[in-house]
Amino acid sequence: MNTTSLALDPPVWRHPEFRRGAADMSGIALGIAAWGLVTGVAMVKSGLGVPLSVLMSLAVYAGSAQLAALPLIASGAPIWVVWATAFCVNLRFVIFSAQWRPYLAHLPLAQRLRVGYFTADLNYVLFMRRFPEPKPAPAQLPYFWGGAAINWASWQTTSLAGIFLADRVPTEWGIGFAGVIALLGLTYSLLHDRASWIAAAVAACAAVAAYAMPLRLNIVVAVAAAVAIALLLDHAGPKARGAAR
Repeated sequence: MNTTSLALDPPVWRHPEFRRGAADMSGIALGIAAWGLVTGVAMVKSGLGVPLSVLMSLAVYAGSAQLAALPLIASGAPIWVVWATAFCVNLRFVIFSAQWRPYLAHLPLAQRLRVGYFTADLNYVLFMRRFPEPKPAPAQLPYFWGGAAINWASWQTTSLAGIFLADRVPTEWGIGFAGVIALLGLTYSLLHDRASWIAAAVAACAAVAAYAMPLRLNIVVAVAAAVAIALLLDHAGPKARGAAR
């Protein structure tokens, strides 16, 4: 393909797959928005302040890691504990990256870094359902960006709203519980086979068993246990993975 044809390529947002990705993500955008609102309120009410909360929302863009780190920051936990917790909570993206490699490894580094920032759990789930065969295709990036646009906008809009309106949201509204419900709903949508159910069950049991640990380190234990069992199932071979589905 020469430079002339490249210049005539339509923008990605005009591709039919972009609209399809946006439509698929729109069906679950309400849950993402609820979770973003709760996270925005939680950041301010934990004492982080508005400027740092805005920075965290835009730069980190990882709701589970943010919610896991906030109680540690509020309690004055050592910085290495905060970083270790966020790292462990986001270890699932290592697995996502390994699964995405056959699709995206051919892209330039700058483009892969942009994709990496906008990657989220539900982007991964919808993408893999749309493109189950692990090989590059022209429709993949438009589909990804369509879903990523809706996901990012749903999250950031409500997260920033929660940050700026946090002082007007009474704690007795129980909005934290609403966030837990939203998170459970999003988690349930990721449990699409027996292997993921096993990993979720192991994480739940580990979190309960390690509940007495200080600084909410039971979250780290739960994530580590889930990642370990997921990697074990993944490396068990095609026969074992097939039996787990």
